[in-house]
Amino acid sequence: MFDARRRPSGLSFLALFIAAIILILPLVAMVWSSITTPRGDVYLDAYVQVFQAPQFAQTFFFSLRSALITIALSALLVVPTAYWVQLRMPRMRPVIEFLTVVPLVIPSLLMTFGLIRVFNNTPLTNSSDGLYVMLIGAYVIISFPFMYRSVDAGMQAINVRLLTEAAQSLGASWFTILVRIIFPNLLVSVLNGSFITFAIVLGEFTVASLLNQPAFSPYMLDLSSRQGDQATALGIVTFVLTWLCIAAIERLGRGRAKISPVGGR
Repeated sequence: MFDARRRPSGLSFLALFIAAIILILPLVAMVWSSITTPRGDVYLDAYVQVFQAPQFAQTFFFSLRSALITIALSALLVVPTAYWVQLRMPRMRPVIEFLTVVPLVIPSLLMTFGLIRVFNNTPLTNSSDGLYVMLIGAYVIISFPFMYRSVDAGMQAINVRLLTEAAQSLGASWFTILVRIIFPNLLVSVLNGSFITFAIVLGEFTVASLLNQPAFSPYMLDLSSRQGDQATALGIVTFVLTWLCIAAIERLGRGRAKISPVGGR
């Protein structure tokens, strides 16, 4: 029989080592190219210029704010939907799962042109605020598959019907059940979906460019066409800031996530 306590073989360590090299080597190369000149001299001017550029802070915090708004709206949309499908409408699961696939197969370019066409000559396309609302809506659509799959997996791990019936027997309203019982049990799943959503929004280019929004990715592309060394330094800074933001989101939910979920299967 298979011994689960058997130590990993040398082949496993070799595969892990190769994977680490594939992931780390490009980052090391980017860091090295951003701090050296063609002659091999070490300098940090590229990083100084990146942080001194006013467009850096403007575009980064624009995308950061958009990512947080997208995460909040996605959670408000997905958690009640997944809960109601699990509790009252299990036959609708294939339909919802099909809808989660649609944003993956429709290109962002086509979706953006479709939104512009549908909402043409409306407040959504005739003002900067309207275009920003359209941008957030597009981000919610793009992130929907990832957030829903994560939340649905968490929903399958808890006994939704038992939790609901127990709360109703104590006189809890639907709002109380959803906010104080279901959502805390799904916090880890929501955070997992939030990480993916955050990375998608911060790196999204097509929608932001077509809607003429001052997002971070279009700024990176524009900088790379003018200053290659600064673009490389900006890529490293973006990588670090992204992980710091993800760590902050994870730490924000760690306290509540430590609460032991009830009603598990």
